[in-house]
Amino acid sequence: MNYKLWLDTIIKYKNECIVIVDKNANVIYYNEPISNFFAQDTDQSEILGKNILDLLENFTEEESTFYRVLKTGEPIFDYMQTFITYAKKRVTAISTTMPLIENNKIIGAVEILEDINNFKKLHKKVTELQREDHYRLNLSSNEKNNGAVYTINDIIGVSEEINSLKNKILKIADSSSSVLIYGETGTGKELVVQAIHNSSFRRKDKPFIAQNCAAIPKNLLESILFGTTSGSFTGSKEKPGLFELADGGTLLLDEINSMDLELQAKLLRVLQTGEIMRVGGGKTIKLDVRVVATSNIDPLDAVNKGLIRQDLYYRLNVISLCIPPLRDRREDIEVLLDYYIEMYNRVLSKNVCGISDSCKKYLVSYNWPGNIRELRYTVEHMMNFIDRNIIDSDDLPNNIKSFDIVDIDKSEKDDLVIYPLKDTIKQVEINMIKKALTATNGNQAKAAKLLEIPRQTLFNKILKYDIKSNIRFE
Repeated sequence: MNYKLWLDTIIKYKNECIVIVDKNANVIYYNEPISNFFAQDTDQSEILGKNILDLLENFTEEESTFYRVLKTGEPIFDYMQTFITYAKKRVTAISTTMPLIENNKIIGAVEILEDINNFKKLHKKVTELQREDHYRLNLSSNEKNNGAVYTINDIIGVSEEINSLKNKILKIADSSSSVLIYGETGTGKELVVQAIHNSSFRRKDKPFIAQNCAAIPKNLLESILFGTTSGSFTGSKEKPGLFELADGGTLLLDEINSMDLELQAKLLRVLQTGEIMRVGGGKTIKLDVRVVATSNIDPLDAVNKGLIRQDLYYRLNVISLCIPPLRDRREDIEVLLDYYIEMYNRVLSKNVCGISDSCKKYLVSYNWPGNIRELRYTVEHMMNFIDRNIIDSDDLPNNIKSFDIVDIDKSEKDDLVIYPLKDTIKQVEINMIKKALTATNGNQAKAAKLLEIPRQTLFNKILKYDIKSNIRFE
């Protein structure tokens, strides 16, 4: 890539903050004519030559987009971050960070920062620049053909929940600990698992294998997972299982709550020992596989209903991620709509420019029980039939047109508005947990007694709702 041409093109856009660092993350170029992210009327001499971590007080190397790009050589697009500058200014911005490469060596990185309120404008410009230089967003994962095609850049959204999820993915990517992911149908659980795999320096070049536990009869799933030996049953041959095939990489066990309990016990043994034994075999095989399990129902509910063994739950739940439903992060709906309209413009050779205000009100108010999957195929449905360049209410599927719109702007809501019961219960739970933790000075055991629930239930709800508090685990 011609990075000189790239940078010359970027600098033409005068309204964005542009920061360039050398290979040691020291600032060598800084341009901020309007945004004043770092400080009002900042002199360049206060910025140039300083390490980027000296300018951002609340960041570490692991959290810095600059350090990650310098380490991996892979770009990060449309990443929302909140930082505190050396001038004590708190800033939330959308950033795009690119490596600078010369003679196949990383010599620095460039980052464009844009106020979050102008995200759509920045997204459009970055997309235009990608087209000009034919830069493929998922080049690395597609070329490696490791079985995981999605990266963290494919997790679309600007909400606090999505930004938090991305940060957690980056923090846990290189861990070998098991992960349990909970999310409703259509929230993108496998996309998140693939993003974890492709964010791992250790595993991204190794296999990613996914198996839906509900799709295979229980008497066959064991041999699929662990492999078979010749003669173990009629017609059986020496055949490796998915654990062996995923050695060094990641194995996704989707819908773990559908796995037979007897097989769950064998899976627990594998997770504890790191060894498998083929069906009918007598020799153990040592493996290095990171297991990520997903469930479309609350894992604790699955334990209480006898769908997941309690001991397996504790072993899988070392790292727990909850993917919020789309109705809980409505600010992402417009961003996703723009993303899928652009996608299907290419796929269907259309030229749709946007959505009318009346249609957008339906789409933002709708509860999306099928989450992102439902939104995506709703856009595909509308764009297959539309012959205009603006999507209007008439283009909506009947199930959304018949939806009773409520104004979701909190400033306009009053006591007469009826909220979805599930959302209301969730908010009450969050408020009560926060009050209990405040009353007990963050002591989780005492808070659980106040709430009259088991401490493990409280712990899982804190993780599920990502409740920030000064919690002590006494």
